[in-house]
Amino acid sequence: MSTVATAAARAFKGSHTEGRSSEELREIVSHWGAELELAPAETIIEWAAATFGERFCLTSSMGDGLLAHLAAKVVPGIDVVFLDTGYHFVETIGTRDAVAATSDVNLITITPVQSVAEQDATYGKDLFRTDPDLCCKLRKVEPLANSLDGYDAWATGLRRAETRNRVIAPVIGWDAKRGKVKVSPIARWSDEQVERYMAENGVLVNPLVYDGYPSIGCAPCTRRVAPGDDPRSGRWAGTGKTECGIHS
Repeated sequence: MSTVATAAARAFKGSHTEGRSSEELREIVSHWGAELELAPAETIIEWAAATFGERFCLTSSMGDGLLAHLAAKVVPGIDVVFLDTGYHFVETIGTRDAVAATSDVNLITITPVQSVAEQDATYGKDLFRTDPDLCCKLRKVEPLANSLDGYDAWATGLRRAETRNRVIAPVIGWDAKRGKVKVSPIARWSDEQVERYMAENGVLVNPLVYDGYPSIGCAPCTRRVAPGDDPRSGRWAGTGKTECGIHS
């Protein structure tokens, strides 16, 4: 265990299976946010596991297996939460299955309360066209919030280089919407760092990335991106929407 992780374990003693209060969690963020800002991604994940134990998980949209690969090296068997919206590309589901089969993680698939057919019956067909914000809320934001009830902290693959909305994303932050600690181990990584790590470690990549989809969401709301264009310009193209609501 690294010096940072050992210090975390000593500083915040107590059960890793019982949830902490919001005040305690915010104290952790306040104490460790600046401390870990420049730490390696592996150290950040190790710190989170030492601090939160079983109440720490990571989430993945399966654009690739990078975060799962990183975490499995440090915390074998870590919970990896995947949100199956019912609208995913076949390639995304295949990437999820491949990550589960090749990485030492506990892959947990969660689904919305309503199936796509039930949602169509309630709100009308293709809600993603008529009200994309509501569709994201029902199929992404609310299911994720429910799935995180048993955790105090969650890790994401959020990176500052991705969009203007994410340039100030902290490595260790307070997720006020969910009352959780939000950990972004690769927040500082550049596109070049991501590509180098994946190449050097043979990390699984969603095949769609090689077919013109640098940012992958639900199939009805994701388009190919022309070379040189903003990698996220294929998400909700033509709607003015840039985020699903999970990171905003």
